[in-house]
Amino acid sequence: MLLTEFGYTHAQLADEVNRVADDEFGESANCTDRHVRRRISGYVRRPWPRYLRLLEHIFGRSPQEMGFVLCTLTPPPFAPSKPTPAKEQRSVHRRTFIAASLATALGTEQTPQRGRLGMSDVDRIQTTITRLDAHFNGLGGDALVDVATDYLARLQRALDHCTYGERVGRALTRAVADVAACAGWSAHDCGDYARADQFRNQALQAALLTRAPVAVTRAWSDLAAQAEHAGRPGQAARINRAALAERHLRAQPLITALLHARLADCLAQTGDTAGMGRQLAAAERAYDRADDTVTAPSWLAFLTPAELTGLGAIAHQSAGQYARAEQQTAQALDLLDVRFTRNRSYYTVLRAELQLAQGHREQAAETVSHVPVSGVASSRIAARLERVTEAAHHGQEGRP
Repeated sequence: MLLTEFGYTHAQLADEVNRVADDEFGESANCTDRHVRRRISGYVRRPWPRYLRLLEHIFGRSPQEMGFVLCTLTPPPFAPSKPTPAKEQRSVHRRTFIAASLATALGTEQTPQRGRLGMSDVDRIQTTITRLDAHFNGLGGDALVDVATDYLARLQRALDHCTYGERVGRALTRAVADVAACAGWSAHDCGDYARADQFRNQALQAALLTRAPVAVTRAWSDLAAQAEHAGRPGQAARINRAALAERHLRAQPLITALLHARLADCLAQTGDTAGMGRQLAAAERAYDRADDTVTAPSWLAFLTPAELTGLGAIAHQSAGQYARAEQQTAQALDLLDVRFTRNRSYYTVLRAELQLAQGHREQAAETVSHVPVSGVASSRIAARLERVTEAAHHGQEGRP
């Protein structure tokens, strides 16, 4: 046994893991003797890459030699065909370490993989999903996409290998739909649209299996957003209209408001500005019907008055009404809650793009200087920020 061979107790090995992590990555792995016992007992066969890398460093053994099964996020056990530059390699290790730390913080590693599951397990899973949604809404999807992908695989293994009753089975399948939807938006935030499309189709399949109307509507709405981004606003509009025709939406004013607002943008892109206006008005009416005393689903927490105003700005942008869109974007930023750092970055970049489209380069340059980038993890927003900053400072005008 490696502990005996190297003379470590459980607590000593945990301390060594944290020391090496601090040396390599500049922060502790938050490893405890409990983590060590779980891995030695065989309860955890697929540890996160940060632990594998650190344990490989400490013991000089491969994951297989230590009795581990390679997890989804673990790189292949062979050398790349081309040497990886040291700076790039460190960056990859850093991203992997951040994702692993995030998984620990969100509790995704705690999903049971065998035995009988009950509603208490479902409650813990739902708490984890709420944390996933809150992280995406607050900071973005770059680090979250790998965490959500791995958590999705864990939930699917639980469905395949655990035992449970019918009620728990439906709840687990609904959880798969929710996590796949979160993974889809996280991949979208990374600019990986093909992967986002796969996740969204997976969410729809799980939602249909569990026969949960809200989950099905959410999945259709996300696929509509995917079609719109791919340059198919007509298809996106048809999907949104079909979703709005569902009877259950009479009791779901927030989802109804979101669908109307997204449909408005689709219509703006097809040149139907009158239809855009009607849909934005319908979105506001639906939102006004929402009961403030009822807690919204965690994935809908972003849909505040600020976001509804911002969605209106996006629709007016698509219609070429840049001055109106800029006015609404400024209003959205004034209303936006401090916890939505990602969306503040998004709408600040959007405001700069709209200013640039109107030829106001100095204003755009001033606006981008206020984009809150600290802690935001969105490759898509970062790419847009880079483009608008370059254009603002070098006079490259154009439509956002």
